[in-house]
Amino acid sequence: MTRWYPLTRSDDEFFRTARFRFDHEVVIPAPAERVWQVLTADDALVSWARGITGAQWTSPRPFGAGTTRTVTVGHGAAALREYFYRWEPSHRMTFTATAASRPGFHRFAEDLVLTREPPGTRLYWIFAFDARPWLVPLLELARPVLRRVTAAWTAGVADRVARTDEGAHA
Repeated sequence: MTRWYPLTRSDDEFFRTARFRFDHEVVIPAPAERVWQVLTADDALVSWARGITGAQWTSPRPFGAGTTRTVTVGHGAAALREYFYRWEPSHRMTFTATAASRPGFHRFAEDLVLTREPPGTRLYWIFAFDARPWLVPLLELARPVLRRVTAAWTAGVADRVARTDEGAHA
């Protein structure tokens, strides 16, 4: 049975104060509604984010504020329980992690914003977290890698939209 370590809940202020913050954006040549479908699909994350091996929505559809999900990295190496405190379909979703399967994180949150921009939709994704003091030096060393990984996850959404759209037209 997985042991869960509670995290301090985050709010919008945390995105301004987090010690570790990665901001990424990509313009996707598709309407916001299509991008939203990919972000909220049953295979969300695992179909485009390398290293994420599980993402289980733990709330029934239709989703909204209060939706929960568990995301697993590395076939069980670590997992987060997420609570979406903002849910604006085809526009914005924001979550705070409520627990982690490994010790070390103190707070963790993400904010995803979709805006209409020709030729489609701009996805702006913020990853923010704080860690326990003993983990901070390791995360500081890993900062360049973490930035590349989170950037790849953001770009992966565009790739996933393109792949699913190609499959629909094949």
